Amino acid sequence: MRVLVTGATGFVGRGLIRSCTDVGCIDVVAALRHPQSYNEPHVEVVVIGDISGTGDFTRALESVDVVVHLAGRAHVTGEALADALAKFRAVNVKGTTALAKQARDAGVTRFILVSSIGVNGAQTINKPFTEDSIPAPHADYAVSKLEAELALRQIADGSTMEWVIVRPPLVYGAQAPGNFGRLLKLVSSGLPLPVASVENSRSMISLENLAHFLRQCITQPAAANQLFLISDGITLSTPEIIAQLALGMGVKPRLLPCPPVLLRWGASLIGRQGMYKQLCESLIIDSSKAYSLLEWVPPLRPELTLQNCGREFLALRS
Repeated sequence: MRVLVTGATGFVGRGLIRSCTDVGCIDVVAALRHPQSYNEPHVEVVVIGDISGTGDFTRALESVDVVVHLAGRAHVTGEALADALAKFRAVNVKGTTALAKQARDAGVTRFILVSSIGVNGAQTINKPFTEDSIPAPHADYAVSKLEAELALRQIADGSTMEWVIVRPPLVYGAQAPGNFGRLLKLVSSGLPLPVASVENSRSMISLENLAHFLRQCITQPAAANQLFLISDGITLSTPEIIAQLALGMGVKPRLLPCPPVLLRWGASLIGRQGMYKQLCESLIIDSSKAYSLLEWVPPLRPELTLQNCGREFLALRS
């Protein structure tokens, strides 16, 4: 089986490609934006340029059976908010649309789009998100991801190309970008963190578990034309997450009590509302569809994975 992976140099892309090459039954083509050295063994490399509505992906799609589309525009720190939605749409919607159409016309049998749980919303209250939950994207990025999902389903409808959509929550690992990367730095610094009073529940997924699930989506016939909300299957509070990371780093977690309302106010003052939501509010995912339909079981438990994440983070910095 020949699989094209876009976003191959990204955090999830590298994890997926290593997972695929480790099992040895999948021939991987890594799609890169620019010519560059790429040292993953047993991987074919193709340069596709920017993912856009005008891109020509003919060479990349040659003899490809499955596309795993990870490339996209995400949040950029310090970026102006003006025209943000248009910028997200240019890549996440128009680029995905162009790639999906060309994949369909090239005879690709399955197109897997990795979307975001943000399509469902920023937090859960009283009940978890499921595949039947009504989408309620909370930010421009999530709006563009929902539009990309709808475009893919329309393009594949009536064709021989199957679609699979995966909405993961926060994906964590030692080299994770974004808010989890910032949390790793804070825990390793030994600075006191004012989250002892936070009593939330977060669904997350480790890079290893997500890569394992995406392999299932590549190979399992039952994944065809399905939407999946996926997670580690166990929820943890922010203090519990920090405690496991600290244990792996060999440091003592320094957690101080602080009313969440003050944390919310402080986060708004410094423009970190997104970080506050991920650290202090609840977001719970019901992943039972993946377990029942694909008979998938997350191979790694989050407690041990978080500890390993802490150890690896320190090792990479040394």
